Amino acid sequence: MNLLKEVLANQVYPAMGCTEPVSVALCAAYAAKALGETPLKASFKLDAGTYKNGMGVRIPNTEGEKGNLLAGAMGLLIAKPELNMEILSAANKDLVARAKKMVQAHNLSMQVAPGVHGFYVECEAEGKDNSRAHCIIAGSHTQVVLLSVNDRILQQEKPQSQQNTAVLYKEALRKASLADLLAAAENADEQDLAYIKKGVEMNLKAAELGQALQKVGFYIKELVRKGLLQMDLISSTKILTACAADARMDGRAVPVMSSGESGNQGVVTILVPWKVGKEMGVEEKTILKSIALSHLLNGYVKVFTGELAPICGCAIAAGVGATAAIVYQQRGTCVPAITLAINNIISDIGGMLCDGAKSGCALKVVSSTDSAIRCAYMAINDYGITDVEGFVGHTAEETIQNLGNISSQGMSRVDPMIVDIMEEKSKQ
Repeated sequence: MNLLKEVLANQVYPAMGCTEPVSVALCAAYAAKALGETPLKASFKLDAGTYKNGMGVRIPNTEGEKGNLLAGAMGLLIAKPELNMEILSAANKDLVARAKKMVQAHNLSMQVAPGVHGFYVECEAEGKDNSRAHCIIAGSHTQVVLLSVNDRILQQEKPQSQQNTAVLYKEALRKASLADLLAAAENADEQDLAYIKKGVEMNLKAAELGQALQKVGFYIKELVRKGLLQMDLISSTKILTACAADARMDGRAVPVMSSGESGNQGVVTILVPWKVGKEMGVEEKTILKSIALSHLLNGYVKVFTGELAPICGCAIAAGVGATAAIVYQQRGTCVPAITLAINNIISDIGGMLCDGAKSGCALKVVSSTDSAIRCAYMAINDYGITDVEGFVGHTAEETIQNLGNISSQGMSRVDPMIVDIMEEKSKQ
């Protein structure tokens, strides 16, 4: 198995809008297309992380509207699942108005799916004459595990998280060592590097669009203008990543290349090593290989923390990839130095909570960017946090696995509690 190609194929793809509401729209589109007519009613069940991530983030092509329910309604009306994670690009004002009417008429319902662990989106759509279509996406943002119409199964398979065969790339990723991931990045071919470069170009365009917004990136530039920060490598990289995240979370109709099936993770995973490498005069091919490593490590972290974790993926998982990539640019495949960088960033921001997708994600992207560069610089100079401190392990792999245990077991009540808090606020 070529692990890099599997990760690029399954976790690194263009996405317009926050990937959780987009996946809700995609699931709805599958159900509507199978039904063969515009649904009159629909019900949705989501895992707690997806439910949480869609509550406060703006939806593309809606002029600032928010919510998983509206995204689901739009998916029902678009009914083009072949658009995959760019499905909301097909929306226009008329369609959004129709979708809002569906929501306002209470023809749609949504709840957290009880007892579900891992990524899960379910849509049951009802048409005329009691016709019904049913779609479940689980295990990843795009994997349809069940599609049926009037109880006739059109497609069915086990979610990736329920399959234990060694051929699955996630199992291979789980078993990989840091040295294995470095070897996979080193062996990236021209096709891989061209696809990675496409992601760079997409995310730079998103950052350019975000420059016009008076959000997180704007205020970092203001700190520079007022002399409170210098316009150095760290500040310019933070502005770049913040602006890209600002554009996404503001619902701008701009696609980004995701990583680990997340757009904001793609922003950090790709743009941090790209900007740092370019500023430091690193050869472009080396930069692109470092981004390959960044994608691999982002995916590796998420195998242990879960697809949607109580901890912030765009900060921690993507930050691990970005800091390792910077060290790779300067020290090559030096496992001890890259291990120090990974230990440093997890020790620094490993406890950052995810409280759903929203404009504030850009702040976390900035924190991750800053930490990734600082932690890499220390590691390049052979300084780092060791296993005598906290939950840092003997190896990078052990540190990441410890983080995964803390996230999946120790923090198992965090997502339900955050959802309760957010729902209580919405009632008020």
